[in-house]
Amino acid sequence: MNRLRAGLDWILARLISVLMAAMVGNVLWQVFTRFVIGRPSSFTEELARFLMIWVGMLGAAYAVGRKSHLALDLLTGHLTGAKKRTSEFIIHTVVLLFGATVMLGGGGRLVWIQLALGQKSAALQLKLGYVYLSLPIAGACIVIYSLATLRDAARHQVTAGQQSSGLN
Repeated sequence: MNRLRAGLDWILARLISVLMAAMVGNVLWQVFTRFVIGRPSSFTEELARFLMIWVGMLGAAYAVGRKSHLALDLLTGHLTGAKKRTSEFIIHTVVLLFGATVMLGGGGRLVWIQLALGQKSAALQLKLGYVYLSLPIAGACIVIYSLATLRDAARHQVTAGQQSSGLN
């Protein structure tokens, strides 16, 4: 599972970097065509929006994997020991359920509906299902990361329990 997590980290980091570079290049092209040439490009605003969706979704998944996602630690920041481990287990379980149901399940259904309807974007004529595909992909990544985190937490708890009871 650690190799899977490391591979997923590697892929997401590079993919997000490429998408960010494409977004910067796209916006620079928009500025150039608008202010230098005087005829703004027709597709750049839509492409920037689609790239931002992909960067946001994949970036959220990457943040979950790095355990740097948005968290409210007002209550859990003061916990220690078993209470802290229990709260972290609950938090990662909720993240897992959200990633599986809302992003993977709901996002997959959204993609299927959009592809079945054949809706296309105005400027790029790109099927919107491909834009929304970022949702189930990010959801799958979040599920993988959450399962790995929960597995590591369970292993740590078992190891800590063995050490404290003198079984190790």
